[in-house]
Amino acid sequence: MDEAIAAFRRHLLLERHVSPHTARAYTRDARQFYVYAQKELGGDPGPRDLDRLLVRAYLADLHRRGLSPATSARILSSLRGLFRFLGREGLLESNPAAALASPKRERRLPERLSEADVAALLEGPAGTGLVALRDHVALEILYATGMRCAELATLNLGDLDRNNRLCRVLGKGRIERVIPYGRSAAQAIESYLHERSRAHPRDQALLVSSRGSRLGTRGIHRGVIRRVRTLARQLRISPHTLRHSFASHLLERGADLRAIQELLGHASLSTTQKYTHVNTRQILATYRRTHPRA
Repeated sequence: MDEAIAAFRRHLLLERHVSPHTARAYTRDARQFYVYAQKELGGDPGPRDLDRLLVRAYLADLHRRGLSPATSARILSSLRGLFRFLGREGLLESNPAAALASPKRERRLPERLSEADVAALLEGPAGTGLVALRDHVALEILYATGMRCAELATLNLGDLDRNNRLCRVLGKGRIERVIPYGRSAAQAIESYLHERSRAHPRDQALLVSSRGSRLGTRGIHRGVIRRVRTLARQLRISPHTLRHSFASHLLERGADLRAIQELLGHASLSTTQKYTHVNTRQILATYRRTHPRA
């Protein structure tokens, strides 16, 4: 099984093209389930010893340990993927998790900023020097495009069409999309690129550290927090907050849901539809505040 799980990880990275973070999470879930199987079945059970009852017992154990329904659902998804892979390799005849229902997850509305908060965040002084300008341009791009933090980390100079204000993004599943960005982001990019050249970048990465190496997702996240603190804003945000704000503000201003789906790079429209709940909440709040008989 250890070899099978290692092969499953390679399958996720090389064939399904998931992110390294997702591959680590799925592999960790598979290994933890196998530790549970060893304890319950004894010895070193093989793939054919893993059945539906064992998976159900594992999910019940997760529930007893207080794991949230969302976490349990993700673990079940990991196991389904593992069993599909084992079946494809001829190590399993059927998927023991296929017929199991996912734990019902609480539907949480995405965290987002108001347009006024975003304006205050982006219209504050950008500062000087590589780090300050880079943090500012990261915020501008995240809100202007709605891209994921991991997508911004992989963005190269060649992915930008600066004349037409377009950027090419390689998203989940290695699906490519083209996203426009506005004048404010374009101005921030031009100001930053002049300072970027002084860091003698090692490659074509758009966002670089003071030593010229590519800035990773953690560096971008720290930069967002640093930028908020610099402006003395009492906001609790992350790069993903800006993505949610981007989608919600587009929807509130009349953008088509399918257009938002394309911009965000969602494979399914159902994923994008969570933003309609944000909009419904705003409509209800407005109605209750303004209607004479609300």
